[in-house]
Amino acid sequence: MEQERILLVDDEPDLRRMVRQYLEAEGFAVAEAADGTAALDRLRTSSPDLILLDVAMPAQDGFEVLRTLRRSSDVPVIMLTARSEEIDRVVGLTMGADDYVTKPFSPRELVARVRAVLRRRRPGLPDLDEVLHFDGLTVDLARREITQGETTLEVSTLEFDLLAGLAAAPGRVFTRAQLLEKVWGWDYFGAERVVDVHIANLRKKLGDDAADPMFIATVRGVGYKFVATQP
Repeated sequence: MEQERILLVDDEPDLRRMVRQYLEAEGFAVAEAADGTAALDRLRTSSPDLILLDVAMPAQDGFEVLRTLRRSSDVPVIMLTARSEEIDRVVGLTMGADDYVTKPFSPRELVARVRAVLRRRRPGLPDLDEVLHFDGLTVDLARREITQGETTLEVSTLEFDLLAGLAAAPGRVFTRAQLLEKVWGWDYFGAERVVDVHIANLRKKLGDDAADPMFIATVRGVGYKFVATQP
């Protein structure tokens, strides 16, 4: 089985050394970059399966790198940050990060998060050969495409899985905890706030209005449900 490749981007050599040792001991192949510019250069010549991306770095910070990366790639990204404020975490998630880890962190927890994010075949997703049709929206599970009218929407891997999970059971109410388990995997360590951020991103891309939803409705105090009708 081919090793999964991790790109570790951080300006602290000691932290890179420690994280690399743990990841390699778990069977991952690890490449390193010491700043944002070097990370983007590496990405032009290699294709990692996941990126561990520090926020506070010289040359370009992690947010700038993530913004550039998301213009052309949906490779999973876990942000590494010394900032504990919720707004910093939400900014990263809104820009397309898949998870965040606050320093100092346990290397074992970081490895567990890496494994959770890399789990592409997440539990509970519908038959991958199925195409879900709704009024004005098509979700093609095999091609992993969302089409609205004649337009194919650009969504991240997590956004696709989140919408597919909701759309596979129209009308069913999912709690945030159920969506974390269904989409992120049972060993996802993030707060339930992560679900709200990705739902907001999906609504923006779908042109959906939370106050008068065509696709995703909020069930106050509980979670979310998919409300579009099938033809």
